[in-house]
Amino acid sequence: MKATAEYATANIAVWWDMKDCPIPEGYEAGQVRSSLEAAFKEQGYSGPVSITAYGDQTQTPDHILKGLLSTEVSVAHTKSESTSYFMYEDLVKWRRLNPPPATMMIISDQVGDKFTWDLVRLQQRTLYKLFLAYLVKPEYMVLSISEQWCWKKLLSSSPPAAGVQAGAKCYCKSCNYDSEYLNHFKKHLSSYSHSREEYVNPTDHKLVRYTEDWGRNYKATPEFATAKIQVWWDMLTCPIPQGYDARQVRPSIEAAVKELGYYGPVSITSYGDHKHTPLQALQALSSTGVDIAHTVSDVTYSRMFSDMLEWHRNNPPQTAAIIMLISDNVEILDCGLVGLLQENNYNFFLAYSFRPYKMSYLLTSAEWLWESILSGEKRLLQNCSSSGSGNDQSTVGILFKIT
Repeated sequence: MKATAEYATANIAVWWDMKDCPIPEGYEAGQVRSSLEAAFKEQGYSGPVSITAYGDQTQTPDHILKGLLSTEVSVAHTKSESTSYFMYEDLVKWRRLNPPPATMMIISDQVGDKFTWDLVRLQQRTLYKLFLAYLVKPEYMVLSISEQWCWKKLLSSSPPAAGVQAGAKCYCKSCNYDSEYLNHFKKHLSSYSHSREEYVNPTDHKLVRYTEDWGRNYKATPEFATAKIQVWWDMLTCPIPQGYDARQVRPSIEAAVKELGYYGPVSITSYGDHKHTPLQALQALSSTGVDIAHTVSDVTYSRMFSDMLEWHRNNPPQTAAIIMLISDNVEILDCGLVGLLQENNYNFFLAYSFRPYKMSYLLTSAEWLWESILSGEKRLLQNCSSSGSGNDQSTVGILFKIT
């Protein structure tokens, strides 16, 4: 994907796992920077590039360390089992100091297994361009990747970048030590204090999930306060509970979002096998401007997502908008939704009849229990027929969407 004008000269930061993606035989360490920069420029990215190589540097030959440092590639010592932990920690710190537009690159085979859950949520909050290189291609990826390469193919036969060490550093992540000089760094790694620190205070190898404790139900920012809200409602898993009036669905949803400061226009579509939905409920929903989409259960979610994509195509890119899903089966739709939420300026609301047993990698701005939305303005279901006969089969005023 070619760089847009705002990203063409923006900063690029690279985090490289040397164990997963070592320098192949026949290549010089000094070729790493020149190869990466050539690949970036081919895609239109010419901004300044910072590179940090992570690994057990006690096992890295001196000529490789010298070759990296001489081309301004910093090196970080980590125990092998802690490499991903420190790479991700540094990535998150960098994001805090470098707002978009900026580009991140991860060179590792661990992205799918270790990085994805938290990083995909960070990307939904604040989107950066993301490059990926690997030795083994991930089987499945929910992260939106701007460009990806096979590590061996990425390294070119271009000559090593000319220059001397300037700005590159040596880091020991185990001891929180850094130095600009390789001989000092090597001396530190061979010291008793370093060995003792790694033995006494081993680093947790499990990645920190920085977004796990992010709150829900955020107040609307000015950008989203009057943005349009599109609601997709799965009536199969979240039906109207017994004792509630279907006419209260729209006002209840509108009241719930207004409590958080969202006052934009609300459009609602209800999906289900409406041959089994009582006529009174259909009439009540239609009378309040809720669209009725009839589907059979086997294709309900594919139809919902198809409608989401159509809605997305009809809304200008990067325009603030809110997607709301009412369903207990969000995991069926999350793969498609997560792409929309990473790549567009959307907030995401979610309602369900019971709390999911695990946290989704979909980042929500608000969540509710479905019945708690409706209980704000509770009404007992009443006969909609003015005659009171209960036998009126008229369908006047109901707009059906057969999908």
